[in-house]
Amino acid sequence: MVIGVNGIQLYYTKTGQGRPLIMVHGNGEDHTIFDEAVGVLKEHFTCYCIDSRGHGQSSHCRELHYKDMAEDMIAFMTELDLSDVAFYGFSDGGIVALLAAMDCSRITNLVVSGANITTKGTTWPFRLFLKVSSFVKYDPLIELMKNEPDIAPAELSRIRIKTLITAGSRDLIRESETRLIAESIPNAKLMILKGENHGSYIVHSTKIADILLKELVRGE
Repeated sequence: MVIGVNGIQLYYTKTGQGRPLIMVHGNGEDHTIFDEAVGVLKEHFTCYCIDSRGHGQSSHCRELHYKDMAEDMIAFMTELDLSDVAFYGFSDGGIVALLAAMDCSRITNLVVSGANITTKGTTWPFRLFLKVSSFVKYDPLIELMKNEPDIAPAELSRIRIKTLITAGSRDLIRESETRLIAESIPNAKLMILKGENHGSYIVHSTKIADILLKELVRGE
């Protein structure tokens, strides 16, 4: 399905029944990374898996900014009049989730995986990769990660909902960054998954579904 927000078209799928669960993918990916997880989650939630702007079947853009992407998600929820939303974001989607949760009362649960709040929050090999890639060829996806985000820890204190922050022990996000995010959100929980990398427990995996079920259903 396609919906118009903020002058662009967002593509999304709607699967299952129950409380709305929005799922947003990482940089260079699309909604299909959640196919396996949705197969489990659809029994408990209405899963809205969205291609963020510049990705998948949504409108492509010459420039990308996380705040614009967060505003797209808020507009999406407004257009569909969704309430009591559980919002899950992975990597870039996690950054978008943090920004959206600061300004949207429709979100009542937040789960974020593998997000950073500064450009220095990733490992140095990854930052070097971005620098080299940017030099070789202009790509709005690379420029986005190279230049953003820039979120002050104090801003995260505006998130006043039940929150879980996760990362892998072998993540490309520095563990100190993940811990800072969790510590900056009042009463947020932190989960570091031993042996997992940035997306190993998320991309085409049911492991993230188990985590979400425990946090959003069994944990209530």
